[in-house]
Amino acid sequence: MGGGIAGLTCALSLHAAGFRPRVSEAARTIEAVGVGINLLPHAVRELAELGLADELAAIALPPSRLGYHDRAGGPIWAEPLGLAAGYRWPQFSVHRGRLHMMLLAAVRERLGPDAVRTGLMFRGFERTSGGIRAHFRDRASGAPAVEDADVLVGSDGIDSVVRARLHPDEGAARWNGVHMWRGVARHPHILDGRSIVVAGGTPGAKFVAYPIEDPATPGGEALLNWVLEVRHGPSVEPPNPSHRRVPAAEARAGLAEWDLPWLDPMSLVERSSTILEYPMLDRDPLPRWSFGRVTLLGDAAHPMFPMGMNGGSQSIVDARVLAWCLAREPDPVAALDRYDALRRGTVNAIVLANRNLGPEEIIARAAEHAGPLSADRAEEIATRYKRLAQATVAQVNTHASWTVPHPAPDPRRREAPGPAPTSTGGELTTPPSGTTA
Repeated sequence: MGGGIAGLTCALSLHAAGFRPRVSEAARTIEAVGVGINLLPHAVRELAELGLADELAAIALPPSRLGYHDRAGGPIWAEPLGLAAGYRWPQFSVHRGRLHMMLLAAVRERLGPDAVRTGLMFRGFERTSGGIRAHFRDRASGAPAVEDADVLVGSDGIDSVVRARLHPDEGAARWNGVHMWRGVARHPHILDGRSIVVAGGTPGAKFVAYPIEDPATPGGEALLNWVLEVRHGPSVEPPNPSHRRVPAAEARAGLAEWDLPWLDPMSLVERSSTILEYPMLDRDPLPRWSFGRVTLLGDAAHPMFPMGMNGGSQSIVDARVLAWCLAREPDPVAALDRYDALRRGTVNAIVLANRNLGPEEIIARAAEHAGPLSADRAEEIATRYKRLAQATVAQVNTHASWTVPHPAPDPRRREAPGPAPTSTGGELTTPPSGTTA
């Protein structure tokens, strides 16, 4: 699996379950890049059960309120988040790069400095009598490399090479015509300083902002994550895989249409060191993730539109369930089939729900009717989505833990010396029976 958030969480989960995974990443270096991300309570619970609660709390902020607003900043509907909503675990807003580096440090500390290898391009795999042989190319030398393993887990993102090998006729990712301009900037706290605000209506006419870091001194400026969705018109070509840098003048023109009384949009442009444009992409749900000893995880399995803040959180749950299944099933093929059965239906339903706006149907319907929905109707939309994602307060607080208690020693699969599992650019492999796993 790759060295992103999903892949690193999977490595930690497999290690906690008694396996010795190895991660291979296509990038030459892993750096703290990106903007903000929200981790919902169901994902925070899983990271806490991996022993990362204190580390996460040290780098993230716990929002306590989600507020929907119209284009003029007027309130439409609000709901409590995290602990304020009754969850036993908080929700966290965090800089994606800081989260990434936290997970990377944990992997290297627990699994060893060589557990994550960079600069390896995944080329393909073949089935062997004892498992899977993954093929890579070293980006520095150009030399080929191979790894033999029990299983191969593709967590190489929306343009997953592993997914393409398993579903060769799928084609390109699906674009809905919306681009997201994303940046982070110093700005005074908005509203109560612990709010996520979503203003506007349908995709392409929406603005999102939330803090990811408190001011360094009282009364200072917080670090604010912001997103503006835009549509460039029907003549625009399909999105380029590389993310376009948005010129400041273009960003100012786009934000000039927004009059939000609790925020200064122009200051966000001036104070954002870089504004990047990301196409809003997903893929059709797959009928299968697992094929024998190969499976998919995270965005490689279920890339989704960013409605409901669920993509990264569901990837973390994927990782925990996969490790649980591999620990519970002695047959790797049966384990991956069980993981597929437990996760694919739920997450496929979220992908489709996000195409239909997910919980943000609340502001889309309000924009259509030029006024807020009734509180009962808004509550029904929000609750329906949480239930679909298995993320209501009751579901998160009471479901059985995915932690594997005290893995039983199994020399064949866990303790015998041998090469650690490997992955690249989004693949994780666990080594074959007779070595380690």
